[in-house]
Amino acid sequence: MSHVLHKSDLHELIVLEDKHNDESIKVDDGGKGNAHFIDEHHLVLHKDGKVDDRTTIYDPFKFKEILENYSKPIEPDHLFECLPSNLRPSPDGEGSGLEKANYSVPTSIPPMVLPLLHGLAQQMVKAGHQQQLIKTYRDTRRAVLEQSLQKLGVERFSKDEVHKMKWDILGAKIKNWIHYMRISVKLLFAMEKKNCNQIMDGVEPLRDQSFAEITTVSFDMLLSFGYAIAISRSPDKQFVMIDMYEIMREFQSEFELLFASKPCTEMKEDALNLTKLLAQTVQETIADFEDAVEMDTTETAVIDGSVHPLTSYVVTYVKYLFDYKSTLRLIFQEFDSANDPDTELRSAIRGIMRALRNNLDGKSRQYEEAALTQLFLMNNMYYIVRNFKRTEEARNWLGDDWVQTYGRIVQQHAQRYQTISCNKLLQCITVQSSDSSSIEDENITKTLVEDKFNTFNSQFEELHQRQCQWIVPDIELRESLRLAIAEILLPPYKSFLKLNGPIIEDGKNPQKYIRFTPEDLEQKLNDFFEGQNLD
Repeated sequence: MSHVLHKSDLHELIVLEDKHNDESIKVDDGGKGNAHFIDEHHLVLHKDGKVDDRTTIYDPFKFKEILENYSKPIEPDHLFECLPSNLRPSPDGEGSGLEKANYSVPTSIPPMVLPLLHGLAQQMVKAGHQQQLIKTYRDTRRAVLEQSLQKLGVERFSKDEVHKMKWDILGAKIKNWIHYMRISVKLLFAMEKKNCNQIMDGVEPLRDQSFAEITTVSFDMLLSFGYAIAISRSPDKQFVMIDMYEIMREFQSEFELLFASKPCTEMKEDALNLTKLLAQTVQETIADFEDAVEMDTTETAVIDGSVHPLTSYVVTYVKYLFDYKSTLRLIFQEFDSANDPDTELRSAIRGIMRALRNNLDGKSRQYEEAALTQLFLMNNMYYIVRNFKRTEEARNWLGDDWVQTYGRIVQQHAQRYQTISCNKLLQCITVQSSDSSSIEDENITKTLVEDKFNTFNSQFEELHQRQCQWIVPDIELRESLRLAIAEILLPPYKSFLKLNGPIIEDGKNPQKYIRFTPEDLEQKLNDFFEGQNLD
């Protein structure tokens, strides 16, 4: 079926030529033939894109003129509109996450101009101007691609500049890099590939070479930033590197299609090598992290026996590993395909937690008081258990036996703390065997009883003063520990008070010695572990 090309359809082409008029539109007899567009150089464009040179004069600059007129950088807003809605920038930084990832490749050259450029390209090839064609097309479209990326915010950094960046700045640039990579691969490079395929159709060697030369500089700029990050083995960059690995792996098939031709081989290999390097760095960083935890010499003093910053940092780190479990499986498999990735990952996580426990054991020795040593270990072990015991991922990767073992460790430290804290107090209010005969014969001296009350009072006040300054952050653990101390201390005190209280009460100033009722002690135990009065 013939297509009649109306004047309105040629609006954008007519803009090029002030001399165009209605006579430039020719239709075959009867209005049913092919439409032609005749420009001032007598180049006739058929609807099939072929160009006839109606004169012996050939103008090799016509291709450049038209290409440059219709090659403009794409504005960021237009690129964002071509993304799925859940990937577009939004005020709150989040998308709906519900839409299927449908990308719309932008149009940089009007569709009506592409057949004309294709015909002119064929004319140039026939005239022997292949090199001029490649140079013109490469220089024009490469500049437009680079300008589109610059408008988007893509910057070129050296490795030294990347390594000197502060983490908050670098972290933002890495997130941007992932966004830029997605836009470049799915939109800009795909657009250039489509243009090349249409304009250079029929001259595949020139088509493939042109696409490679147009994209190589921009792609190298993107990859160079990725390589600068990938060679940095730092726990702080661990998870953004996993994000980078995910985007590179996600586009693996895209790279295969975009860079399938021989001139693009190096770009395809560079992309693959970056993906592998990111996988290797991630796994090596996990191993380094275990060593760093084991050897950590942070002198942060936790004077109240609370959770050490290292503990919360490591737990957070491991929980992030759980979140990335699917990707980490791929990374471990890519790095070492001979071993089961789940086994390797489980071993790595257990190694990190073992290193943390060893380090905490060392840090606990900084305390002069044995009771505070046990309280510190109890708090930190409980923090670990509380974060992991209700997490299915933790049970899957660490195992129920691991969680149960750490639960028993918490109980052991709690019991040791109770024993150490209460032992001296119990000695004050427990009558030794050597005194039993005196009690039975009611020959115990009033002085001995007074001394026991005085010693108990002073030691309990000292205990109260110290342990009000200590902290048990978890409410449930704090209450259970107070209850345990009360169960250890109050029954013996009540018995001692019942047996020896009358001896003191018969004398002068009994309140000087019996300073606490059982209810007073119970009330004061409620002050323990609140972190009060710390200087």
